[in-house]
Amino acid sequence: MIKTIKIPHERLPVLIGKNGVIKRQIEKQTKTKILIEEEVIIEGDSLNVLTAENIVKAIGRGFSPVKAKILLKEETSLAIMELPKNENTQKRLKARLIGTSGKCRRNIERLTGTQISVYGKTVSIIGGYDNVDLAEQGVSKIIKGMSHRFVYKFLEGKKNG
Repeated sequence: MIKTIKIPHERLPVLIGKNGVIKRQIEKQTKTKILIEEEVIIEGDSLNVLTAENIVKAIGRGFSPVKAKILLKEETSLAIMELPKNENTQKRLKARLIGTSGKCRRNIERLTGTQISVYGKTVSIIGGYDNVDLAEQGVSKIIKGMSHRFVYKFLEGKKNG
């Protein structure tokens, strides 16, 4: 199976790593071959290619390679949510999602057991399937304009219930 992915050019050095170390680690851990040109091309067995694809996408969406490699575990998933197209709306929503000194993002991560990256026009979430779903719900509520306090209470209720 061959898969082609586009990631932002400024994220390519992160994917490659110093002297190609990150790229080689991903290839070794997923038993795939990764070719980086204008796009990232991944070759290998279907399941391995899908795992490598998720790791590459996660790095492309702003996660560090260490956090992206959490996706090597079978029970983890990656969700990428698009922010609205309007630039001013994007800035406002990013500010709400990240919060003062990253407080909002950290709270959602803590309450859902996930990792969150707000990068470019997207919000990306890595974690267990149920946790990612819960974090997506929380992020959606913040995007819709609900108060941070309400969202935290909602997430705490879901976590405890």
